[in-house]
Amino acid sequence: MNKILLSILILLFINNCSFNKNSNLWSSNDKDYPLENKKNIKKVFDQKKNITTELNEKLKINLKDIKFNNDIVDNKNNYGSFDYQGLFLKNNKYKFSKLINTNELNFKPIFLDEGIIFFEKKGNIIKYNNNKKHSWKKNFYSKVEKKMQPKLHFAIKNDTLLVADNIAKYYSININDGKLNWSKNNRYPFNSEIKIFKDKFFVVDYKNTLRCYNISDGLECWNLQTENSFTVSNSKHSIILVNGMVIFNNSIGDITAADIKTGSIIWQLPTQNSNVVNEAYSFKTSKLVSDGNSIFFSNNKNEFYSIDAKTGTLNWVNKINSNLTPIIINDFIFTVTNNGYLFTVQKKTGNIIRINDLYKDYKTKEKIDIKTIGFSIGLAKMYLTNNNGKLIVIDLISGNILDIKKISRKIISKPFIFNKNLYIIENGSIIQYN
Repeated sequence: MNKILLSILILLFINNCSFNKNSNLWSSNDKDYPLENKKNIKKVFDQKKNITTELNEKLKINLKDIKFNNDIVDNKNNYGSFDYQGLFLKNNKYKFSKLINTNELNFKPIFLDEGIIFFEKKGNIIKYNNNKKHSWKKNFYSKVEKKMQPKLHFAIKNDTLLVADNIAKYYSININDGKLNWSKNNRYPFNSEIKIFKDKFFVVDYKNTLRCYNISDGLECWNLQTENSFTVSNSKHSIILVNGMVIFNNSIGDITAADIKTGSIIWQLPTQNSNVVNEAYSFKTSKLVSDGNSIFFSNNKNEFYSIDAKTGTLNWVNKINSNLTPIIINDFIFTVTNNGYLFTVQKKTGNIIRINDLYKDYKTKEKIDIKTIGFSIGLAKMYLTNNNGKLIVIDLISGNILDIKKISRKIISKPFIFNKNLYIIENGSIIQYN
């Protein structure tokens, strides 16, 4: 009997409170409290409107005094325009075993005057000569480690090849014969490019910790930990070296500058709110790029930043939705949004002076699936790769599309230019064009 009475009372309470919009259980209607004001509800990803229209699309840009770069390594990631004629004659392929469990080819080979160094599945490292043959092929992983399909990041100084991977291993190789100099392990996998300064090198791991190591023996000199996220980032961290500072980003959008000798923080700039800690997997940023005075970068949250390299203060911010690495040429910055809009921006002011729709000839349904991968610039021409295996050649002066070339049916990398040749990685080979 008591159970029956209790059940009746519970039903009456629910009927008069929880499902009655006039009930006093809530202090006011939901209409009075928009979603963003509710303390117990957070937006997982605040979508901002992207620019989807052209601007001054017929404006011609003056690039007469353009200076060409022939360096494939730059500690400021400021590569500018390379000397590439764009004949686009396929020379040959450097073949390797296909990488497994990868949705993108966000890896950079080591380009040498006498060949190329890259890796393949199970962590094999290959040095090719200019005849596309193996000079040597080495593997420094155990059976267990090989099954983890390590992905490798390279840097080179003189005859030393430095390697850091996504299974927490880092080591040094002699590039002449492929012999191991030393090998060590970190507590956490690495997730960044490698930068070298004198006898030290720098790399960031998945815990958002910048680590400084000796090139000679791999011993750690110092480390600097920044705030960690709750999820593993899907974006590779970036490092630049500017005016005695090592500057890097982490998975939650913080930009940190540290003294290159001691690792002590000089300045730090948070660019995102606290919610991004939970969004790290979907949050993607471009590489950091610097002209020595300012640092430029963008992200997939519709933000393009210029910050002062010395103080970390904001110069300007603009609404550009891109996680591709921007390129600086003279007083202009060029970048391409994730949905295919070419932006020309004034470096000092951040003013957008031209926008060109590079996908305007595609049908609406096709545009939905096409995503940009990366680009390089040679002789005032931009070479942009997309996830449909095609490469678009753009005249930067006019913004017009000059050609569209089918590269592969597989996933491809951004284009690289070295020694007046253009290289694109597909899964299984590095394609060289003269």
